[in-house]
Amino acid sequence: MKPFGHPADADPEHFHLIAPYESDPRRWLKMKWIDQYSGKQYSITTDGDHGTRTAARVKTYDEVAREYEYHPESKCADGYGNTCDRQTVGLLQRRHVHIGYVKYIGKESNSLEEVEAGLIHSEQSVYTEYPDERRSEWQTKILPALKKAPLADVLKLSGISRRALFAILAGRTPHPRNQQRLAETILHLGRLTSAQSGGHRTEGMYYGSLP
Repeated sequence: MKPFGHPADADPEHFHLIAPYESDPRRWLKMKWIDQYSGKQYSITTDGDHGTRTAARVKTYDEVAREYEYHPESKCADGYGNTCDRQTVGLLQRRHVHIGYVKYIGKESNSLEEVEAGLIHSEQSVYTEYPDERRSEWQTKILPALKKAPLADVLKLSGISRRALFAILAGRTPHPRNQQRLAETILHLGRLTSAQSGGHRTEGMYYGSLP
């Protein structure tokens, strides 16, 4: 499926077209295809850049080959140590890995086969998490940085009361919303870099800069 090629009323994470076996590619564009999630019928097209109300925009073999030519290799770095992108050329090297914290996950083998087959579009939906609060990002990164930050600045930026903040510093686990707010606060104060926080959502929290 081409990016943004889903029909207008379809959920990209729950959309997969199937059809009876047909060996003649010339007939594929004339067939009706069924979304296995909704049961609705759609046509497919290779015209335009987006799907329509009744048709899905699929990739051509030429588009697949072109994408492969410029496919970024995220496991490698360029000569300067930067992550490879679509335009990286030259001798590549392996990226260095720095462990931020440990998260235990299980993988359901049957579901992973469906991911590889394209029947499930998000690998996250087949993971089972086994959280260890002693090694959570809050305990290993956020709370230690919070304890080193200036109290007055934390109170001013986070909007959390002095009493609640003292309880958190004493060991009480805050509500996820307050965890999010405190993580944003120490990131804004420079006590936690975006590289340390990952700049993405983990364990229900998103670490980004305050306005």
